[in-house]
Amino acid sequence: MRAAILSDIHGNAIALDAVLSDIASAGGVDEYWILGDLAALGPDPVDVLERLNELPNTKFVRGNTDRYVCSLLDPQESAAQIAQSPQLAGSIAARLAMLCWTQGALFASGWMNWMTALELEQRVILPNGARVLLVHAAPGTDDGDGIRPTLTDDQIAAMIEGCNADLIFTGHTHWQLDCMIGGIRVVNLGSVSNPWVPDLRASYYLLTADEQGYMLENRRVEYDRAAVIARLQRIKHPGAGVLSGHFRGERLPPWAA
Repeated sequence: MRAAILSDIHGNAIALDAVLSDIASAGGVDEYWILGDLAALGPDPVDVLERLNELPNTKFVRGNTDRYVCSLLDPQESAAQIAQSPQLAGSIAARLAMLCWTQGALFASGWMNWMTALELEQRVILPNGARVLLVHAAPGTDDGDGIRPTLTDDQIAAMIEGCNADLIFTGHTHWQLDCMIGGIRVVNLGSVSNPWVPDLRASYYLLTADEQGYMLENRRVEYDRAAVIARLQRIKHPGAGVLSGHFRGERLPPWAA
């Protein structure tokens, strides 16, 4: 069997199309495992969901922004956050605006019920019996700090304790990571969209498995980030400034800021 595993598309159809083209050029796959943050915050939430649902044999899990979009967004909550941390006012307001914009697009196009039904986790058994856990941030959660490069092995071990898996795939942090913790392989896919410097390409994995075992390949795909910025500006997207900073490589991950 062959599976493509990707996460954090964030409404970026240009990046997704580049990844799907790369998968085809690599010989195609039997299954697609897609680990959340699908539609928000980018310019093409509906196009992304339509493309993903045209793929054969897909497994989806919910990301934190998927859950946010499906919730009743409360501007008063953002106001309280701004009052507590005034220096974050711009980023908090931009996040709320992007989520509301995405929510409107999904309501108008009829995708909200589909998004609401996404599951927190999915499990797969590989042909050799290896137990795979698919989750957005970490076992049992779609949110929080996620599995990031600043964590020690002991910290990751505490996050995955009791997960009943031999191989865990996550996303959320937009930073690729592959480590072995207590006999469990933990793979953070990186992200299709909203990258961190220094590597601004889309990141995803190909898995090839049979009765003898499995192989993983991290693939990086270049795409037209200038075209994404132009689209954000053309449609007057409320998060154009913040998102364009990602695509120009001007933003640092939270642990490096």
